[in-house]
Amino acid sequence: MALHLMRKRCGCWGFIRALHTATETARDPKRDGMKRVFSGIQPTGIPHLGNYLGAVESWVRLQDEYGSVLYSIVDLHSITVPQDPATLRQSILDMTAALLACGINPEKSILFQQSQVSEHTQLSWILTCMVRLPRLQHLHQWKAKTAKQKHDGTMGLLTYPVLQAADILLYKSTHVPVGEDQVQHMELVRDLAQGFNKKYGEFFPVPKPILTSMKKVKSLRDPAAKMSKSDPDKLATVRITDSPEEIVLKFRKAVTDFTSEVTYDPASREGVSNIVAIHAAVTGLTVDDVVRQSAGMDTARYKLVVADAVIEKFAPIKNEIEKLKMDKDHLEKVLQLGAAKAKELAYPVCQEVKKLVGFL
Repeated sequence: MALHLMRKRCGCWGFIRALHTATETARDPKRDGMKRVFSGIQPTGIPHLGNYLGAVESWVRLQDEYGSVLYSIVDLHSITVPQDPATLRQSILDMTAALLACGINPEKSILFQQSQVSEHTQLSWILTCMVRLPRLQHLHQWKAKTAKQKHDGTMGLLTYPVLQAADILLYKSTHVPVGEDQVQHMELVRDLAQGFNKKYGEFFPVPKPILTSMKKVKSLRDPAAKMSKSDPDKLATVRITDSPEEIVLKFRKAVTDFTSEVTYDPASREGVSNIVAIHAAVTGLTVDDVVRQSAGMDTARYKLVVADAVIEKFAPIKNEIEKLKMDKDHLEKVLQLGAAKAKELAYPVCQEVKKLVGFL
């Protein structure tokens, strides 16, 4: 039942009593064996090829494989770097449209905006008080990002892995789809769950990572780096809303090497191997099948074949995004209803956590 309906029926105090009752009656994944998936994505506008193959595509599949699934647009995480408010608001709506167009179904999963559920920050503070500073300073992403920012990283950037842990534990999630670069952060999530349970009694499930089958999609211009929206080279990143002409140009300009044969050898042929991996992912073929079908084809011709496959994959998604972006009210309603559903799960957990740590 959506929260606004509960408020309407029960009135303010009745609503609060109803949520307190939910603390006792809501299904507990840890107790009844239910599996629950949680994952989040920053509102960076329209996803690129790497976002889609590395995360969103598997999210769509997981909706049918697990009984309880939550996907959050993690806008609180996005402000660890400076954001223009108007751009951020639009990016949240754009990401919502993109996720819906890719196949995220609000009837099968809960899609919501992180900042609309205040329990995320409440639990984050409690967990922050349980983690030592050196643990956060030794995380690879903190060191990498502060190096880029010339040691000018914010406290938000330092502590966001704890907020990430709160995002996951707040719903007593049992499984979290992650990429290779998030494995270290998942170790922190698991350690915080175990540390809380040891101090206050068994409460949080210790979530298990679901590693995505697709390795990191690399930049088309620098195969040593992962594909990124912030890449200054506009030819490096393929967005799922790029025009066919843009996609063809980007693949045609993709960095390979001086060997014309199509092979898969990430250690010695990063550029070609990245394109082969993309081709396999968008067609559903294995890498071996892709290489076998490309026998006798030079890399220049092969790049155009892969470009065509990407265009075909993204054409219906691109069209759906354009339609959804024209209906702002619908997108906002999806997020509001999702936040209400998420709140129903988050509130009783957060209340129980407060009780366990000694808050009145």
